[in-house]
Amino acid sequence: MPRKKSFSLKTFTHKTFRRLERFVFLLKSLLTPRQFIYFSCVLVGISSALAVIILKTFAHWVYKSAQRLDDVFHLPYSNSTLPIIGIIITVIIVKKVLDGSIEKGTSQIMYAVAKKRGIMPRKQMFAQIITSSFTVGMGGSAGLESPITITGAAFGSNYAQNYRLSYKDRTLLLACGVAAGIGAAFNAPIAGVLFAIEVVLAEISITAFIPIMISAATGALVSTVMLNEDILFSFKKVQFFDYHNLPYYILLGVLSGLVSINYARTFRKIEHYFSGLKFNIINKALFGAGILGVLIFLFPSLFGEGYESIKILADSNPERLVQNTVFERFEDSKWILLLFVGATMLIKVYATSLTLGAGGNGGNFAPSLFVGSYLGFCVAYFFNIIGFAKLPIGNFTLVGMAGILSGLFHAPLTAIFLIAEITGGYNLMVPLMIVSSVSFAISKRFEPYSFDIKNLADKGEVFTDNRDANILNSIDVAKLIQTDFKPISASNNLEELVEKIQQSDADIFPVLDKKNTLLGLILLDEIRPIVFSQFKVKYTATNEVMQPPKEIIFYDETLETIMEKFDTSGCKVLPVLKDGIFLGFIYKQLILEKYRMRLKSMIIE
Repeated sequence: MPRKKSFSLKTFTHKTFRRLERFVFLLKSLLTPRQFIYFSCVLVGISSALAVIILKTFAHWVYKSAQRLDDVFHLPYSNSTLPIIGIIITVIIVKKVLDGSIEKGTSQIMYAVAKKRGIMPRKQMFAQIITSSFTVGMGGSAGLESPITITGAAFGSNYAQNYRLSYKDRTLLLACGVAAGIGAAFNAPIAGVLFAIEVVLAEISITAFIPIMISAATGALVSTVMLNEDILFSFKKVQFFDYHNLPYYILLGVLSGLVSINYARTFRKIEHYFSGLKFNIINKALFGAGILGVLIFLFPSLFGEGYESIKILADSNPERLVQNTVFERFEDSKWILLLFVGATMLIKVYATSLTLGAGGNGGNFAPSLFVGSYLGFCVAYFFNIIGFAKLPIGNFTLVGMAGILSGLFHAPLTAIFLIAEITGGYNLMVPLMIVSSVSFAISKRFEPYSFDIKNLADKGEVFTDNRDANILNSIDVAKLIQTDFKPISASNNLEELVEKIQQSDADIFPVLDKKNTLLGLILLDEIRPIVFSQFKVKYTATNEVMQPPKEIIFYDETLETIMEKFDTSGCKVLPVLKDGIFLGFIYKQLILEKYRMRLKSMIIE
């Protein structure tokens, strides 16, 4: 008798996926390119929203499971021990499952756009979900939004790669995934669109808005239908804007800019410190997470994303933050409460940097909202205590979030509309615009690059707010070096030079020693009268006709710097050195040709 085929879920899923893939390829052949992009942005939006739902639900489940274990076993100081366990689990997963590496931060998205032609690794479609769920779900002081945007971007990028779309369409769908992720995470589609445009895309045309808007709306809709409302971050109680409070909002904007600068610089210092530690990954995790556990013990609201504590402040119940803490006996003292909230705000950056430096995975989006809400509360609460004014604490708590988000990520429009959307209206639009713009202006003055791309910008790897530099730095310098040169050795005559001239069409010749060190350059246009005279060829030494280069290109320099050297020297060709060794020449004309080709393929229409 023939054996019955056993049912396999894996086989069934694979076959279903292949059928769906063939169906999409069929649609691609039937639809126009623009119609297929519209169809694709819906699929990317749905995929990104499902990833958000899985991530948020899984992180919520990990958090609830950890709390249930605490209720059953009564673990001592559970809020301090759970983050340590979560970070250790994360680093083990990274080492054993993800080949020992995982890319963190939304800067990876900008790097993919600027340097990798919009290509993101396939593992980013699931790696962020798994690792950040354990880190944040078990109390790591970071946010889920950065993993969400990376996951959405990875879905859009890999979808475009799978269906063989062009670079500009791949970048567009990558941005669609980011917009859908933010839209689904906060039920804020407008903020999702603006985040994708302000942070991810350096250049965009009006027609690209439509796919991004479709993806963001799709993501928000799917999230609203399927995600438990308790998991979403939203507010319903907001007072109206009183123009008499305008000076205090301006002050909040100034403080937001200064706090943003402090946050960015402190985070980078701690990040640099952890990168230099010689510990193995487990010891590093124990070291960083151990300090984090102490901070959470003293300031419990540092546990996890911290959205619950933001809602407590917005409802003007700060005394709840000190309950079950070592400061509980001071809950009736307004000044102690103010100092406690202010200290928590300033310490948040240390908690987040310890979480990520120790090996956890998460982002700074949620921490920026946390710090902003605490700052806004402190400003309003302070003036209310001294009796100088009667400010609406809830409004300042919410507007403060926009101030830090704008100052830290240099994304004022995203900040304005995100807070407007999660509060369910636009009553705070005027103070949101004031605080966000003032914070952005101050932060931009002292920190030219946003928090997330500062390290990449310092390396010359990405400039999202400068299209020309962005395109130049996406071109591989190594591929521009022309190595078919004819070297000349130093000698007492030019006979070797004449021989090389006869063998090639080159108009410039490098003079090298035995170690390939560049001694000088000989320009054919300047020595023509000499090479046509046999007497001068025989009795003219090389060093008499060679000249030092006006500029030298070093192998590790960016193309933006290289173009500046071409402009200042007025040369059409410059020599390239690496560790003192001559490698070849780079021609300005070749760079311009590559630039034009790349520009044509990069413009998103």
